[in-house]
Amino acid sequence: MTWKTIIIEDEQLARQRLKRLLNNYSEIEIIGEAENGQLGLQLIESLQPDLVFLDIEMPVLNGFEMLAKLTENLPKIVFTTAYDQYAIKAFEEGSIDYLLKPIELERLDKTIFKLKQTNLAKPAIAIEDLLQKIKGKTNLKTLTVKLGDRILLIKLEDIIHAQAEDKYVFLHTADGKKHLTDYTLSNLEEKLPEDFLRIHRSDIINTNHITEIRRGFNGALIFVMSNGAKVTSSRSNSESLRERFEI
Repeated sequence: MTWKTIIIEDEQLARQRLKRLLNNYSEIEIIGEAENGQLGLQLIESLQPDLVFLDIEMPVLNGFEMLAKLTENLPKIVFTTAYDQYAIKAFEEGSIDYLLKPIELERLDKTIFKLKQTNLAKPAIAIEDLLQKIKGKTNLKTLTVKLGDRILLIKLEDIIHAQAEDKYVFLHTADGKKHLTDYTLSNLEEKLPEDFLRIHRSDIINTNHITEIRRGFNGALIFVMSNGAKVTSSRSNSESLRERFEI
């Protein structure tokens, strides 16, 4: 059996790498590629592929926006992503497959094996369920913080950095304040949208507030935030962080 396949990915080097890896599989017939979600949508509608390798963060339409516009003849979807946080958990819950960039042949083998065990005539995912999960995250605008008998609403855009200190988690905000929260970092990692990035077991940063990235000891990265804070990544996260920030 041959699977008619489209690659939708905005980075040319990433497309070339994936094509090279997919050439190892006789089941894969690459019939098209696109550099953004809008072009990808047109290709899917015109070529009706069996299988699509779909990036998430792309110009014009991202992967989720593109999926929302597909109403019938859904192909099998394998996501490719540089983000190893909320998205991957949503994918696993939705029983779909994903590939974390940079994609390795050994991991791709598992994806191909999984595809062989499934019926390609059926949609890859419960797309509506996945979009509801994503919508619940992207619609989040504030976090609540208790202050005595008051409850403060902290805008996400004002949060620079969430940090665990001993048994407590604090939100550092743009007004220079530090708010104690009842959330754990794991709670926040699941709840916050993709602008927020967990770079260490003790730290989540808002990427919109990064002003500078420095190289640290043993391959770690140091993120200088808009409030002057310097937050250091763990070594285990360094490779995925370099991939995301292209450094």
